[in-house]
Amino acid sequence: MGLFKRIREDIATVRKNDPAARSAFEVLTCYPGLHAIWVHRVAHWFYGRHFYTLSRLISHLNRWFTGVEIHPGATIGKRVFIDHGMGIVIGETAEVGEDCLLYKGIVLGGTTLDKGKRHPTLGRNVVVGSNSCILGNIILGDHVRIGSGSVVIRDIPSGSTVVGVPGRIVERRDVRDMLDFEHGNLPDPMDDILKIMLRLEHEMEKRVERIEKIHNIKAPRIIVSDDATLEEMMESERGEKDS
Repeated sequence: MGLFKRIREDIATVRKNDPAARSAFEVLTCYPGLHAIWVHRVAHWFYGRHFYTLSRLISHLNRWFTGVEIHPGATIGKRVFIDHGMGIVIGETAEVGEDCLLYKGIVLGGTTLDKGKRHPTLGRNVVVGSNSCILGNIILGDHVRIGSGSVVIRDIPSGSTVVGVPGRIVERRDVRDMLDFEHGNLPDPMDDILKIMLRLEHEMEKRVERIEKIHNIKAPRIIVSDDATLEEMMESERGEKDS
């Protein structure tokens, strides 16, 4: 009965996280991410009993049928949902906590050839966006959100939203106030920096204009055509200084 209860729980998890899931039968038959989790549990059972070659063979077949590569040594918690799943790679010592949501193309990989713990540990309710890489023996806290295409190489505290290469924390919230993850509405720290720099430049220009006006200064201006090369601009500037 425990097995059937777990299967029902897995199906309910898929229907909760994917609005395209219309029925339990559809989930049972048409969701490779779910099938990958189920086959991994079998491979992990054999791996834990030192049937290493058999467990790797099961894992290899799992990859061939579902497009999801999970090393049989990896630990996957309850109610983990792999959406679409194609191209996902989860390393041997990776740990994925309960209620995590993993999108296609992500990598939970290592950065060393040591045989010890070398893959990431994900807390509970972590969302990892498509094509993200989480590398090394690092820890992601509970309710962490990783934006699509990010590369995470450092520990991330709970309640954080991470974007970019390398991944940077752009938002932190109390886990009790966490909302659904909106992949298309993530902060862009580089965009914010550029806006600040442009605003400061505009303010600086206005201050210089006021100073020139007060002191009746006519600053020299170098007018160069838009299609001028860098060498032509430098030559023009040298000519102004010589005169």
